[in-house]
This record gives sequence, structure tokens and C-alpha cells, in this order.
Amino acid sequence: MQQHFTPDLLEFLLDLRANNDREWFAENKGRYERHVKEPLLAFIEDFEPYLHSISEHFVADARANGGSMFRIYRDVRFSKDKSPYKTQAAVQFRHEAGRSVHAPGFYLHLEPDVVFAGVGLWRPDSAALARIRERIVDDPVAWQAAAGDPGFVEEFDLEGESLKRPPKGFDPEHPLIEDLKRKDHVGTCMFDEDEATAPGFIDVFADACRTSSPYMEFLTAAVGLPY
Repeated sequence: MQQHFTPDLLEFLLDLRANNDREWFAENKGRYERHVKEPLLAFIEDFEPYLHSISEHFVADARANGGSMFRIYRDVRFSKDKSPYKTQAAVQFRHEAGRSVHAPGFYLHLEPDVVFAGVGLWRPDSAALARIRERIVDDPVAWQAAAGDPGFVEEFDLEGESLKRPPKGFDPEHPLIEDLKRKDHVGTCMFDEDEATAPGFIDVFADACRTSSPYMEFLTAAVGLPY
């Protein structure tokens, strides 16, 4: 079995958390390249056939910049926290039509004590969110089959922000009103660190993505994209 990530990845991120400055990072950039960046890019490249066995409309782009891997550098322009580096590693296999993190996608998050797969749409724009809500109302049976699929429910938790009040134009008494109030449509599946750094984790992650496929298909189709 192939091993992509080792405990060295999480150890580097833990050290970075305690030394989040440019001088330390410059001295340890070799560790970052060896234990974080290169393994992530290899994982992305190797995941492509798994991804396309689920849907050919999602992209595994193993470029160091502008691809599926998130940059380690934080955008601090509008943040009170001026720490220059992210203390997690992450990749997103997003839909071919998507140009941002808000598109439908399969996500992997690697952080000390927090390793998970994320699926769905995070903070979709108002037009996409309206289309999802309309499709839930138009086809509640399909929504319940997707979000309530036994395998999906067993592995994933639905998370994200919700409106405090029902969205305008939708019946406050609708039986699925809590789903209609969602501002995010995201499911997360947790892994432990030993699992993520063991040989064969790529298969474990692929199985989780495959399990989420009915949920992803509903959401992707709802926003007018092919699955």
C-alpha cells in the first residue's frame, strides 16, 4: 500500500503553530517541502483516477500554485491576526466549472488533532443557495434520499452556518425548513492521525468521497452543473 503522509507532516505543522514567523519558516522550508508540499502534490496526482471513478467533472490539479493544493501562506491583508502561515495543510478537488473554494468539491484537511474530509458547497453565493433551496422544495424525496443515505449519515455530519429565520419566499412551516435555512451545505467525515498517516489512506479518503456521492450529486445538479 502506498503511503503519502507521515507523522512528520503533522509534526511540522505543530512546530509551525509554535513558531509562526518568516525567519523560522525560512530555516525549516526544507521540512515543509519534504513533508508537506511534496506529499500533498503526490496525493493529488495519485487521487485523479479515484476521483474520476466517482465523477469525471471534478479536477485533481497537482500544480504547486493555482491547483488543488491550498497555499501555506495566509492572506493577512484584512485580518487582525498577522501570522504569515496557515497551520494546516489542505486540498480541494473542485468541480471543473468552479473557480473558487465556494464551488462543489471534495476537500481534505490535515491539521494536528483535526483531520477530516469535507464535501459539498461551503458558503455558496446567494444564487447557488437559492437554487439548492428550490430543488429541495421541488424534490424533497431526492434530497432526503441523498442527505439521509444510511452510509452517508453513518460517516458524515452536516455542518455549517444557518439562518436564524426561514429564508424569504419559503414556507416557515415546511417540513424541511431546517435544511432550507442552511447557508452552507457541507458534510464532514473525521479521521484520526494514525489513519491519515498510514499506508493506504488514499483508499480510505476515496471511500469517504464515494459514500458522499449521492449528496454531492444532488447539490451539484441543484446548482446546474453536470455530475
